[in-house]
Amino acid sequence: MYKLNYFNFKQIDNGYLITTDAGKYAFIDEKTFNNLLKKSELKKDIEDELIEKGFIYNCSDEIFSNSYSKEVRKMKEYLFIPTSLHIFVVSKNCNFKCIYCQAGNLDEKNDYKMTKEIAKKAVDIAMQSPSEIMTFEFQGGEPLTNFDVIKYIVEYTESINSDKIIEFSLVSNLTLMSEEMLEFLINHNVNICTSIDGNKKLHNTNRPFPKNDSYECTVKRIKDIQKMNTKVNAIETTSKYSFNHYREIIDEYVKLGLDSISLRPLTQLGKADSNWEKIGYEADEFLSFYDKSLKYIIEKNKEGYFLSESLASIFLKKILMNQPVNYMELRSPCGGAIGQLAYYYDGNIYSCDEARMLSEMGDNSFKLGNVFKDSYEDLMNSDVTKSLAVASCLECIPTCNSCVYSPYCGTCPVITYAQDNNLFAQNPNEYRCKIYKGILDILFEYIRKGDNIEIFKKWIE
Repeated sequence: MYKLNYFNFKQIDNGYLITTDAGKYAFIDEKTFNNLLKKSELKKDIEDELIEKGFIYNCSDEIFSNSYSKEVRKMKEYLFIPTSLHIFVVSKNCNFKCIYCQAGNLDEKNDYKMTKEIAKKAVDIAMQSPSEIMTFEFQGGEPLTNFDVIKYIVEYTESINSDKIIEFSLVSNLTLMSEEMLEFLINHNVNICTSIDGNKKLHNTNRPFPKNDSYECTVKRIKDIQKMNTKVNAIETTSKYSFNHYREIIDEYVKLGLDSISLRPLTQLGKADSNWEKIGYEADEFLSFYDKSLKYIIEKNKEGYFLSESLASIFLKKILMNQPVNYMELRSPCGGAIGQLAYYYDGNIYSCDEARMLSEMGDNSFKLGNVFKDSYEDLMNSDVTKSLAVASCLECIPTCNSCVYSPYCGTCPVITYAQDNNLFAQNPNEYRCKIYKGILDILFEYIRKGDNIEIFKKWIE
């Protein structure tokens, strides 16, 4: 007689979705589910499938645990990667006034820019990470308001690096991009990412550019960069104004020749928090928008245009390929500090991008240290780092540990703290949790029905 491994489950129509901690999944009918719990006889093909996926086993406990532990370890491989994402917030100044801004400076009288001295110290700390592969990401505000320091960081890093693979990335509205800047970025293989929230009217509503047309300015720069045979990635941030325009948003990405779109829900920090009544929404509203958008994206793929959705792609890699994707928010524990660090323009170091955003709201709870006082080892041994790891370990969080989606999901203690004044969610089924669960519901329904699997596989190849 077979033995049961631990698994979580969720009822779907007249059957169940079951998952293991190793990220394996199966759809079974109600009779099979009941037989499984009673350890009754199963149909041969079903029993073979469940043995192969580790839901049940017919060998000794020791043999099974040795084999199964390797599968769990594979899904947790990101825990063996030291801090690999290093965010350099080179400027808090910005020329846009986005309605959901979490990180920009609206006080035009002051200049908030990272100095080369701070930049050097930040790079020196980042290089102390044992990680062999790292990403240095430039953010703001608008990072191009301090391009000299971006250039300095790239050149200084290249001058001292001998054994690490370092990828540079710029997140910018592109409007300040000059030919000289672009030439430097291309020559140094800096990845370029921008924001496109939809067609002209929607983009300008979400991302106002005083005395200018933000859509026209950004799109012009995108086309200029593409003419240089350089790829531009783009993300979309969803405000309440986006809901009725999902087709126009996706059509805009197709028109611009982009091959991926990231449909991002609002994070209730900064101006998004203070403007929530005007631009915010419930999780169910975003999920309705996401569901319609995903269907339309799939439709475009069927018409022959390749366009993937980034969040779906991350989940699908975990589900269909059992890949331990190192996406900081969707791992257990989260990537706060142990996976990423954010070096602020003033030299303060935070556990993540959200933590430095929270600091702008007057709360420095997730400040780890300062570039002039602390080493990488100090940051990793910080009480804040340890608290974040404990608070984001899904296997220890009530409701998360028994959720069928636990192998693919994650939680952000910083956002939880901002919402509940507590590292641990006081309302387990809160806004972001509902969104992640809802997206996984949508994806698993496609998988259960066998719909569009070939399209999904192309997205994650």
